[in-house]
Amino acid sequence: MTLLNTLQTALRGLAANKLRSGLTTLGIIIGVASVIAMLALGNGARVAVEASFQFLGADVVQIARKQKYEDGKYQTAGEILSYEDGLHMMDDVELVNRVQMNVSGSGKIRYGRNVLDMNVSGVTADVLEILVLNGEVQPVVWPEEKSLNEAAFLELGRFFTPAEVLSGADVCVLGSETAFDLFAGDNPIGETLWVNRQRCLVIGVLAELETTDADERYSSQPNDALYMPISSAIRMLYEEEPSVYITARVSDERQMETAKAQIAAYLRERHGVEKDAEGVYQDDFDLTTRKDILGAQQESAKTFSVLLAAMAIVSLVVGGIGIMNVMLVSVTERTREIGVRLAVGARDRDVVRQFLLEAIFLSGGGGFLGVAAGVISIPLAATLNEGVAVLAPMSIPLAFGLALLIGAVFGLYPAVRAARLDPVEALRYE
Repeated sequence: MTLLNTLQTALRGLAANKLRSGLTTLGIIIGVASVIAMLALGNGARVAVEASFQFLGADVVQIARKQKYEDGKYQTAGEILSYEDGLHMMDDVELVNRVQMNVSGSGKIRYGRNVLDMNVSGVTADVLEILVLNGEVQPVVWPEEKSLNEAAFLELGRFFTPAEVLSGADVCVLGSETAFDLFAGDNPIGETLWVNRQRCLVIGVLAELETTDADERYSSQPNDALYMPISSAIRMLYEEEPSVYITARVSDERQMETAKAQIAAYLRERHGVEKDAEGVYQDDFDLTTRKDILGAQQESAKTFSVLLAAMAIVSLVVGGIGIMNVMLVSVTERTREIGVRLAVGARDRDVVRQFLLEAIFLSGGGGFLGVAAGVISIPLAATLNEGVAVLAPMSIPLAFGLALLIGAVFGLYPAVRAARLDPVEALRYE
């Protein structure tokens, strides 16, 4: 038999039982659609992780005081990260070209008879630049097509300067809600308020802000804020020097690992960190980059994707078992037909090829419909993953290829069994 004759015979065999063929492909359709949808979910999780940490630039090293998990809770270890640690870092670490610091604490804010108990942020002078880069907040109803800049975040006055941070100037910038609560709509620029019984000159008011994430706009309070130089905040808010959060920016992101080593050496020298008996430094600080965070998160996302894909492949295997079952039934029903073919000179490989093609047609047809169903189901899958599901282009040929492979593997045994029938016994079969 020629290949064309074999194809025609296989298609006639499937067409003779349209309903059974359709039901058989259902398992493959579900399996292929599941593979595509599950990989889209996994890919969406990876994209969401990357988007979550876009604000953390590739040239940024975050430095925080080390915490150890003991007795069911996290506890700080070693010395604090001081304001002085951050202040001298740019001069003493070759690859660091900028240092940002922040600290926060509760304060009692008073102007006249108006008193607020609120969280006060001590920051460096470039906090507006950070707000622009983070993209987490923006002025209310800011046009999407218009780019943000630092000036857009200021409603009145100005922000404090690096010189004022170094000198510990008693100045502050208010959030729009804080300004209204204290000054009832009057212009606060040039007025003096009290922060924990210490005078502080108001030099600026931020524009009314909102979070860029619409789901968080009713829970976040970006306008209840008071910013002051970190040096002033440490003096006004704390009796003892607090540990600050430090963000170091590296001059060459390609040398990030070298920069981390330089920062670690600098802090070890300042904190007097020594090696333990095994020759390992007992650091009292943690250095974190975007690569570190993404690496850990991506591993979790990758594991999630593999588990989802494995579940989907199980569906394909179940569909393959269905194909094998139906093909075995078909071989039994067509025993006399097989006997006639063998008796008139058909070779074993012709019979194998016929039934194997039938199985591959079933799986291929199911795979094609499964690809369509999988692509269509991605928006539905996104609703299960907070709206994040991204089609992985390779998932389509992968899923379709798996479907064909499943058809070939699970159709081989029935095909071989048909070819091994004894022609005489097959012709006698009723």
